Amino acid sequence: MHTQRTAVLVKPDGMHRGLIGEIISRFERKGLKLVGLKMVQLSDSQLSEWYVEHKDKSFFGDLKSFMSQMPIVAMVWEGIDAIPVVRKLVGTTLGREAEAGSIRGDFSMSQQLNLIHASSSVNDAEREIGIVFKDSELFEYPSVLDQVIYAEYERK
Repeated sequence: MHTQRTAVLVKPDGMHRGLIGEIISRFERKGLKLVGLKMVQLSDSQLSEWYVEHKDKSFFGDLKSFMSQMPIVAMVWEGIDAIPVVRKLVGTTLGREAEAGSIRGDFSMSQQLNLIHASSSVNDAEREIGIVFKDSELFEYPSVLDQVIYAEYERK
């Protein structure tokens, strides 16, 4: 067990649907700690870097166009095993097949219009956080909630 940080984006469809508060609430209720938050309009170069694994795919241009149509909300969440925990809360990519109780399972029907992005690995999290956040925009602070969220042995 170790503390991780993970990147989360509320995509344009989540912005249009007014789900920012609901999404933040789900992560807070789980016990994750918000250490970075901002609204940002991603540039073409940021999107090319973010979606580099899709650069040779036919939908790359459409994906970048979709993600740049309006500002999005970018967040960094922290907690023990935060990356897999957030991925489970988000649900599988295809909204209509996502697990009930997950964000996508409760609010999405689409593969592209699936509301949210969450880092898939430690390497992706580090890379994605670096694309959107400066070190000065990420915060370390004690949380008294850690005492009731994690057992003592988990906090060491």
